[in-house]
Amino acid sequence: MLRSIKSFKGFRLKATDGDIGHVYDLYFDDKDWIIRYLVAETGNWLLEKKVLLSPASLAEPQWESHEFPVLLTKNEIENSPDVSKDKPISKQKESELAKYYDWPIYWPIGHTGVPPHIHVVERTRGADKEQEEGDSSLRSFREVVGYSCHAIDDDFGHVSDFIVDDTTWSIRYLVISTRTILPGKKVLISPMWSEKIVWSERTIHLSLTKEAIKNSPEFDPGAPINRKYEEELYDYYGRPVYWRKEMDKAATHF
Repeated sequence: MLRSIKSFKGFRLKATDGDIGHVYDLYFDDKDWIIRYLVAETGNWLLEKKVLLSPASLAEPQWESHEFPVLLTKNEIENSPDVSKDKPISKQKESELAKYYDWPIYWPIGHTGVPPHIHVVERTRGADKEQEEGDSSLRSFREVVGYSCHAIDDDFGHVSDFIVDDTTWSIRYLVISTRTILPGKKVLISPMWSEKIVWSERTIHLSLTKEAIKNSPEFDPGAPINRKYEEELYDYYGRPVYWRKEMDKAATHF
């Protein structure tokens, strides 16, 4: 099912032996657009420690009670490798966490960091140095909300939310508040339709015209996103649907 990431804010995180806090942020991979970690706000329990939890450590989410059961004990979490609050999360640190928790490694051996999709990530010289030192492609959801959006021919709004698949944790859509071209209207844009992201300028450039976005199917945050709406959206933009590729990929395993 597709869900708003904003709706995750404040969800309780429960270890097997007690509460460990609530969801404060989420880190996503800016190359594959997949949620890699939930960031726990632990309050007085673990002062000054950033706790990262992989979706692999979660049991079935309790959506009605706003709760994420975690398949770990409080002691396991307390003794996990420390992650600095002020530095990028390096692949080395992720490897330590994966080894400690026995989480699966999501990046391929010999990973080069080259995006497999069409969008291009631009960084300033300083950001390049930070990326090199941290060797990370992780981005904070809280950071990206508010990024400005640019169509091919003009700017038109900002990112207000993400829509994520709660089964695969893939980010399916950016929720865009159109602001300048049609105040009050929100639209969904696949991150695969981005042309480039300039992190230093907090902007996302899309391979779509302002007019096309203005007339696209409107998104109602209060209504569930069903396949009929998605088909209408992809048909409107003339883009191949993502679920067809996933079905074809699954079929090759039989």
